[in-house]
Amino acid sequence: MQTRRNFLKSGAAAAASGIVFCGCGSIHHASAQQPRQTLPVSVSGKRIKTIDIHSHCQFREAGALLGADAARLQLPPVNGASEAFIEIDKRLAVMDSQAIDMEVLSINPFWYDRERDLAGQIVKIQNEKLAELCASKPDRFAAFASLTLQAPDLAVQELETAVRKQGLKGAAIGGVVNGVEFSDPKFHPVWAKAEELGVPLFIHPQGIPELNKRLSGNGWLGNTIANPLETTIALSHLIFEGTLDRFPGLKVIAAHGGGYLASYADRSDHACLVGPKGCNPDIKLKKAPTEYLKQIYFDSLIFTPEAIRHLVAQVGASQIVLGSDYPYPWQMQPVDHIFACTTLSDDEKVNILGRTAAKLIGVTA
Repeated sequence: MQTRRNFLKSGAAAAASGIVFCGCGSIHHASAQQPRQTLPVSVSGKRIKTIDIHSHCQFREAGALLGADAARLQLPPVNGASEAFIEIDKRLAVMDSQAIDMEVLSINPFWYDRERDLAGQIVKIQNEKLAELCASKPDRFAAFASLTLQAPDLAVQELETAVRKQGLKGAAIGGVVNGVEFSDPKFHPVWAKAEELGVPLFIHPQGIPELNKRLSGNGWLGNTIANPLETTIALSHLIFEGTLDRFPGLKVIAAHGGGYLASYADRSDHACLVGPKGCNPDIKLKKAPTEYLKQIYFDSLIFTPEAIRHLVAQVGASQIVLGSDYPYPWQMQPVDHIFACTTLSDDEKVNILGRTAAKLIGVTA
């Protein structure tokens, strides 16, 4: 891995050639850089509320239940991990610098492989702490609940409590639960409860351990490739197994632009025509697989205006919400990223920056 000095030298050389490498890891042509946005953000002279649907936190009280595993699971060796333990004044200062009015906080599930009672205790603490944090700054923070998804009956109770009593706005889930796909009927009660409550489920992948051997080596491929692949698999099962037909009112938000699905979605429409033996004739989808993408929401964490243009072309601007992955430094200026998208109309920018998310989580835009 190159040192910070070498990185800065390579960045200076790149800038001289017309390319700028920014700290978030994305690449932009210098001529495409936009003025930095500040709060309050306005579009066409009208003040708007910016909502980052994809931001993370951790609580030490939950980690204390894990003993020696706490540091490994709550503090992975990545940049920004320590900032997940929120110090409110510092987090608000970062949000201000990013022109973010509200963060919707979530905790990546690290408890799915724990036994029911321990996982339930972890989730209980996290949801209580999330509710407490949001109540302390209701104009700046909202949150997705944690769920003990390996015990669906308990997850249903947790979701009910989180939404009706704790004021949380839905739930954050992984991409698979101990090898069991979300399309498995055991999870139907959870999706039914989310549909009944009218709240979204935010899918955030955790990687694919089965591929660790092939993904070893340079490039952090266990995240770079495996995370978006896991989301792609999860969404594809929800579509092809008829889960989204069974729960047509279910609101799903997929992190990282939904993985690879939207980039090659049309292949899904042809698969069962070419290889019918790989498809279940008893499952009769109500529409073409690509049509289901128009009822899924996708965050904007895909780095470039061209990637946003393509995602809009595939799913529609109405299905995209703002996401940064903070405190992990994937996209440190998510609002500027949307303003840089010249293919978006002002109304589409307003929707992506906050109006769509406000409707999804039930807050004032």
